[in-house]
Amino acid sequence: MKKVLVIEDNQDIRENTCELLELEGYKVLTAEDGEAGLQLARDWLPDIILCDIMMPMANGYEVFRALKSLPITATIPFIFLTANAEKKEMETGMHLGANGYVCKPFGSEELLQTLGRCLLSAGE
Repeated sequence: MKKVLVIEDNQDIRENTCELLELEGYKVLTAEDGEAGLQLARDWLPDIILCDIMMPMANGYEVFRALKSLPITATIPFIFLTANAEKKEMETGMHLGANGYVCKPFGSEELLQTLGRCLLSAGE
């Protein structure tokens, strides 16, 4: 069973995403802010991380940079989730080295396809 960490400050999105992934057979942990997400990522070592960009405590870019700087978490595939569909935001995330990008609101099929593609390309 693949482990997914969802870091998202919006409770409804976090809970809905968790439910969707659990129904698809993933084991899911959630965090409501960037700092909690960083701690869970280091402790739990998920197979993939879904992370919002605009969050309290530490934004998604800060979370991404911190995880990529640690050998134990550097290779975990990372997908940005954001309500901001501007090209500049997407380019920033992908330039940093993210494996994927999903714009909110997203459909279940879009999320699952992106998640599957990123796990496959990471050799999971």
